[in-house]
Amino acid sequence: MDADLKENIMGALENVIDPELGIDIVNLGLIYDVELDDEGLCTVSMTLTAMGCPLSAHIERDVQFALADIPEIKELKVNIVWSPPWSKDNMSRYAKIALGIPD
Repeated sequence: MDADLKENIMGALENVIDPELGIDIVNLGLIYDVELDDEGLCTVSMTLTAMGCPLSAHIERDVQFALADIPEIKELKVNIVWSPPWSKDNMSRYAKIALGIPD
């Protein structure tokens, strides 16, 4: 996948807002990797802020919706992973400021 397409995908994922925190999943550091194979299968490897998050299905649906208009993506797989575990260190400076978390 070329850099422009990856940037486009990550930009689309910035439209997915964590409903509990009100910050997008990219700036929260929930996206670990995005891959696109030659057949158009896009695999988004991501985590959640906590195991057993009751909104995981909601977030997965929003990821699918956010990437639906990217023509290179023919199929989407959201892979929820727990390693490495998420921490506030994954967050962007923007997210930390928005949530009042010291750097």
